[in-house]
Amino acid sequence: MGRKAGNISKREFVRQCAALSAGMLCVPRHIISAGINDETQNDFRREAMFQEKTPRGVMCRICPNECILKEGELSQCRNRKVIRSVLYTLAYGNPCSVNVDPIEKKPLYHFLPGTRAFSIATAGCNLACLNCQNWTISQTGPDKTRNVRLMPDKVVSESLARSCSSIAYTYSEPITFYEYVFDTAFLAKQAGIKNLLISNGYINPEPLRKLCTVIDAANIDLKSFSDSTYLRLSGGKLQAVLDTLLILKDQGVWLEITNLIVPGWTDNPDEIRKMCTWLSRNGFSRTPIHFSRFHPTYKLEQLPPTPVEVLNTAVKIARDEGLQYIYIGNVPGHGQSDPVCPGCGTGLIIRQGFRIVSDKLAGNKCSKCGRVIDGIWS
Repeated sequence: MGRKAGNISKREFVRQCAALSAGMLCVPRHIISAGINDETQNDFRREAMFQEKTPRGVMCRICPNECILKEGELSQCRNRKVIRSVLYTLAYGNPCSVNVDPIEKKPLYHFLPGTRAFSIATAGCNLACLNCQNWTISQTGPDKTRNVRLMPDKVVSESLARSCSSIAYTYSEPITFYEYVFDTAFLAKQAGIKNLLISNGYINPEPLRKLCTVIDAANIDLKSFSDSTYLRLSGGKLQAVLDTLLILKDQGVWLEITNLIVPGWTDNPDEIRKMCTWLSRNGFSRTPIHFSRFHPTYKLEQLPPTPVEVLNTAVKIARDEGLQYIYIGNVPGHGQSDPVCPGCGTGLIIRQGFRIVSDKLAGNKCSKCGRVIDGIWS
């Protein structure tokens, strides 16, 4: 007897995840959404939240792009479409990437270290970063990717089955599959699973505040501290992301920030200082910041990797401006990759790769000097 669509065994699910993480999706035809009939495609369609009818069409109010769409038109993120005068999301229950990751990979260094995050993404993004490392899924739509059927309740049950402490909405841009994120996170919260938003932070305040009711932690990619660079590098606006940081802090969501330092684009020491000064003056001095090394990719393949000395300079600037938890990413073995007590300098959590080999936290305190270390540790 044949199986019903979407009813897959755990062994089959693990096989699919392995294929996805390798960049291939070898799954039975009944759970691949791309290229199948319109009736099945409707399974992945939901009426969009935060839509508004205007004289020029239907406006999506999720993000600052605020696309106004006529009948049949797709949003800039490629995930929303007007059908019979109603805006629908096309990214619901059809992730193109599924994996179980160490939480440190997000990166989140001060939130449940050593645990695993069940990670999902659909296609689509509301920005167009020249340096996107996941451009094959972010710069396309769900009708162009090979997808797994995985509705919110199934995401939660599979997370529990794999002993994951959290679900991460990640890889592409979760703001563009907002409804899928919200419904999954709501069920996950009821099941005792934490929810992680790994995002560019390009979202309007009202949808963000609603999302904060179900999100426990976030890592926001603060791409630059220059309006012109933000626009040229990603097509976005700086202030919208700064507003996101302030709202997340005010709503009590655990927050960490990533700043990718791209040679010739975001490596200006004066701009890095302005960013760190703003963070310090606006209540983020105890928010972990990850300076990440750029590697050539997508439309910036001609650039060299970020010199390590540039990353070291960024760390010094951040420390001078009063930031307390400063990390360097994408440089294996770098000494600035593990939490250190800001009081006495003791290495608190020592990792090899993503594996913890030494933990010198006593609850939420440094075991040597007793200083409280900001984070969610258990």
